[in-house]
Amino acid sequence: MKSIVIAILLTSLLIGASYAAGDPKAVTEIRQNTISSLVNGLNSENLGLKSGCTYMLGELQITTAVIPLMKILRENENEDLRIAAALALYKIGTPMAINAVKQSIRFDNSERVSKHCASFYHEYIKNKLVDEEKDDNVVKTARK
Repeated sequence: MKSIVIAILLTSLLIGASYAAGDPKAVTEIRQNTISSLVNGLNSENLGLKSGCTYMLGELQITTAVIPLMKILRENENEDLRIAAALALYKIGTPMAINAVKQSIRFDNSERVSKHCASFYHEYIKNKLVDEEKDDNVVKTARK
């Protein structure tokens, strides 16, 4: 358990340091070991570790974490952790991840979680519409 915490902390520090240095290309590859450690952290009994791993998986957009994050969103008792899972799923942005957030709007028992999921989902839709509008403008410009 200690090794997982240490691995996650080191990973966070390395990623943070490279972004702080202003060189986002410095983090070109996320190792499978790092991903495994973060996903394993989701199974921890330690709420801080679990929420930290949830956050990092979203920030790094680890698509293999969608199903474990969906499980947290559906089944965990802690509202804050469910909201963190919804945010991570939103950031990952795959169709399955976004659908899980959308379904939580209707089916989560917590009004607070539902409202956050609605906010994430509406932001996703807004960004999607803006991207489509940009694509339309590119096509119109190309036709001229």
